[in-house]
Amino acid sequence: MEKEKKWNSGRILSTSSRFWHSCTIHAGVRLEVFSHIGEKKLGAVEVAGLANASERGMTILLNALAAMGLLTGEDGLFANTESARELLDKKSPRYLGYIIMHHHHLVDGWQQLDQAVVTGEPVETKSHGEEKERESFQLGMFNIAMAIAPRLADIIDLSSRRHLLDLGGGPGTHAIFFCKANPELRATIFDRATTEPFARKTTEKFGVADRIDFIAGDFNRDDIPGRYDAAWLSQILHSNSYEECERLIAKTVSVVEPGGEILVHDFHLNDTMDGPLFPALFSLNMLINNHGRSYSEKEVRSMMEKAGAGNIERLPFSGPNESSVLRGIVR
Repeated sequence: MEKEKKWNSGRILSTSSRFWHSCTIHAGVRLEVFSHIGEKKLGAVEVAGLANASERGMTILLNALAAMGLLTGEDGLFANTESARELLDKKSPRYLGYIIMHHHHLVDGWQQLDQAVVTGEPVETKSHGEEKERESFQLGMFNIAMAIAPRLADIIDLSSRRHLLDLGGGPGTHAIFFCKANPELRATIFDRATTEPFARKTTEKFGVADRIDFIAGDFNRDDIPGRYDAAWLSQILHSNSYEECERLIAKTVSVVEPGGEILVHDFHLNDTMDGPLFPALFSLNMLINNHGRSYSEKEVRSMMEKAGAGNIERLPFSGPNESSVLRGIVR
């Protein structure tokens, strides 16, 4: 485990300055450096012109990105590496720039982590523009879900299910791949109205719009309409307090038919709450931004059992940043 590695001065200083690396990538994505370069080889003057930036600043940034292995530089010309073309060029279907910009928008809050620890409350952060922040978050979640939804659709057997609730499903990426893997399945996304246009566009793009409905609402305040034989809760518990999570799972179980299943996908901590590393750090991100945190598998099992689910098991899946899935059968 990460915590078992010996800490020395070099490791401490390297970790303390690690934000230099992330901010360099953020700047490259925000200025669309990788997209401007694309398949070409360009000089700093050309990239600066395309990015509306200074030659001096761009030269230093390009050299730093080359030092990080994201660009190659030769005779004053810079080109994307294969990884940069695949993951950081907007023209690539695997583009991760939106989630990277979401990370960029979180930096101001993380600078105030000590204040959040002192007060136990979220901190006030500067706005990057509501529309930009919403786009980065929604499309960023889409980026991440696209990387794991096909795998989950192969692992989770929903062949006997007919109506899936995708709670807080945003663009419905998971619902899309569950439906594609199970021709008899239809799904309903329940999420805020602001996500509906993206969900409609995405389900149409994947050819399943006729099998996926969208209901607008706030799952913490509104009742969930309809009846289902499966419910999917992906990455939503961590944004809520323990009491809110209990109510949310109970509300979900109440609309699932007996014998149906509830599936919870999140960054689950171990039962001692001190690992794995990413869920532990992610709890700090929630402390800064809302009243949620990462929950242990034991805690989530308890919530599910209290709501009326049994036969709870952890599925054989490990996602990026050590996410996992718990499944329970509604009694």
